[in-house]
Amino acid sequence: MNAKGREFKELMYSKEILIQPGVYDGYSVRLVERAGFKTGSISGAGVSESRMGWADRGVMTFEENLNNARRLADCSELLLRADADTGYGNAMTVHFVVRAFEKAGVAALMIEDQVWPKRCGHMSGKTCISAEEMVQKVKAAVDARRSDDFVIVSRTDAAGPYGVDEAIRRLNLYAEAGADVLYADALLSKEDIAKVAKNVPKPLIVNMGLGLRSRSTTPLMSPKELQDIGVGGVSYPRLLTTAALRGMMNALDVFKEEVVNQNKVIQRTDLQVGFDELNDLMGMAFLDDLEQRHKID
Repeated sequence: MNAKGREFKELMYSKEILIQPGVYDGYSVRLVERAGFKTGSISGAGVSESRMGWADRGVMTFEENLNNARRLADCSELLLRADADTGYGNAMTVHFVVRAFEKAGVAALMIEDQVWPKRCGHMSGKTCISAEEMVQKVKAAVDARRSDDFVIVSRTDAAGPYGVDEAIRRLNLYAEAGADVLYADALLSKEDIAKVAKNVPKPLIVNMGLGLRSRSTTPLMSPKELQDIGVGGVSYPRLLTTAALRGMMNALDVFKEEVVNQNKVIQRTDLQVGFDELNDLMGMAFLDDLEQRHKID
């Protein structure tokens, strides 16, 4: 039994849309949990950018991705959906990838049908493997999991390069192969989102930006709008990565201008979290209690 996977699946199959903020590090996973969300989607792009310092173009390896997911699962009770990119090879490698991520403690794992090295779904130049090859990857993923409760999410990137009808065809094949949840990336219009949701047999996840739309990619819609047209889950993969980056850029601008250039001593509570608030977020109370319980008198 996989309790987290079972709960994730139940939420995906419920009538209410499942909101999945993107997480990528200890700060983000703890903040999302504190905010009261039940789930978080580990952003492959966020992990690649923050840990590797490179854009989401297939630079991050399987082990780097897995180790990060394990750390996030260890410090949080969120129902995490990990991003295994293309499965790092063929159907055979997918077997071991699924086993590893399931053991790491996440609730669900997403595998996509891009060629390797992949790229962020909202970048130009995407291509996909054949639907038949992806079907074998999905079957391998389903066969590999130790618990039927561990959720297999199959993603297609076909809408951009090949059209929405091909994306629908592929998602139906992946559902037939055993995927529990479907994911259509970078759909180009509200009509396309509604069409996909209506023509696939299992819950559909789409992703959204926050106030900004990348050129020629998915239009912005509210969770309620998505729910009304049949979408089961919505992911916000760039929500916290871009917010964190903007905050750091603002802090560095002030630091350079006022401290470095003007030799000022400044205290800007609008730019920084206080030391006590930081420690509270990062589990200091638990660590203090643990230390006291095992203290030598």
